Amino acid sequence: MNLNTEAKMQKAIEALESKLNGIRAGRANPAILNGLMVDYYGTPTPINTIANITVPEARQLFIKPFDRSAIKNIEKAINESNIGIAPSNNGEIVILTIPELTEDRRKEYVKNAKALGEEAKIQIRNIRQEDNEAIKKEELPEDEEKLYLEDVQELTNKYNKIVDEKIKIKEEELMKI
Repeated sequence: MNLNTEAKMQKAIEALESKLNGIRAGRANPAILNGLMVDYYGTPTPINTIANITVPEARQLFIKPFDRSAIKNIEKAINESNIGIAPSNNGEIVILTIPELTEDRRKEYVKNAKALGEEAKIQIRNIRQEDNEAIKKEELPEDEEKLYLEDVQELTNKYNKIVDEKIKIKEEELMKI
């Protein structure tokens, strides 16, 4: 019986990690620009395909476009995004200086991280529910069905713990000054 339950739950964890990387922690992280689309010759283009993004210092990001004519559009896209950082440029690169986070902002980000963790747990519970229903439809002998259901529950518990650990790590990272 192949339910690929663990693979589905692993995908939920990967999605959570991706979303958590988007929450900035007062340090420069190129992941905060993931998903940022820049108008490049009339086409919305991911920023990382038209520029190199580097972290020269703990609180700075340098965005060096392959084509200097894209600098204004990159700045415009950053200003229109909701990352809350004002870009500047020196004619060759766009510079993002990450401001220190206030205590209130840190707490808000922790709350966002916990909400993302709860979403991941809901996904995991939904996977468990789908698989439990699939097992019951199989009309297996009662003891075999019980074993499969217990296996799915063990995986659910394991992945819920992983979610809790990821959220705890992110909370510590956000609250560290």
